[in-house]
Amino acid sequence: MVVMPLLLLAQDQLQPTMDPGPSIAINEHLDEYIPEDITIIDQYGNPVLFYDLLDKPTALALVYYRCPGICSPFMTEIAEVISRSDMVIGKDYQVLNVSFDYREGPQLAATNRNNYHNLIRGEFDPDGWRFFVADSANVAKLTEAVGFRYRRAGFDFLHTTALIFISEEGKITRYLHGTYFLPIDLKLAVVETAAGRSGPSFSRVLAFCYTYDPAGQRYVLDITKIGGVLILFVALMILGILVLGRPKKRQKEIAQP
Repeated sequence: MVVMPLLLLAQDQLQPTMDPGPSIAINEHLDEYIPEDITIIDQYGNPVLFYDLLDKPTALALVYYRCPGICSPFMTEIAEVISRSDMVIGKDYQVLNVSFDYREGPQLAATNRNNYHNLIRGEFDPDGWRFFVADSANVAKLTEAVGFRYRRAGFDFLHTTALIFISEEGKITRYLHGTYFLPIDLKLAVVETAAGRSGPSFSRVLAFCYTYDPAGQRYVLDITKIGGVLILFVALMILGILVLGRPKKRQKEIAQP
């Protein structure tokens, strides 16, 4: 009797309070491969096969360049971790930004390239961090391949962020979620991607605990999710105690004369 209300309450906590339409998430597709026929467009308007660009460990950043919220801190942090890392961009790895807003053109990609390249401290190979756009069909192929789920909200989009690492063979190896990256996380991702090894990142746990607040334009602790998990955990503990405790009680009753 005690457990059922707790289970129902936990279920309510873990369920969304409304039907928001398409989900906003990045579902890890580790060990899966990028399709070889995805075409993206560079800052000069030239079509390029995404697969042909994979000549070294690659970090894919899906953004849109007009984004009023999370994309700016995300790309600023990419510039910051490039500056702080002892991995050499353009040699050890590369970053490819691709806009998932098919309405954006090459000129906007070029403008963002110049803006964010200016944030990198020290000398670097500018071809190590390139900016692209794509049409709707290729955006759909790429976002589906890497598990990137977003939702249209008026003229803008609701979405989350991650650096998605892809090997030279097109294999998805690792996701670094959020808008803050340590140089050691980047190095580990690059080294494992170069070796073709895949593995979940601890940032996935953080991504579960935090959600992006479009109004505040920042990540906030998801009390509803955490509360639901805690309630479910307590309910299961109580259920376990009740189930395991009953046989001992019966044995004592049988043992009495």
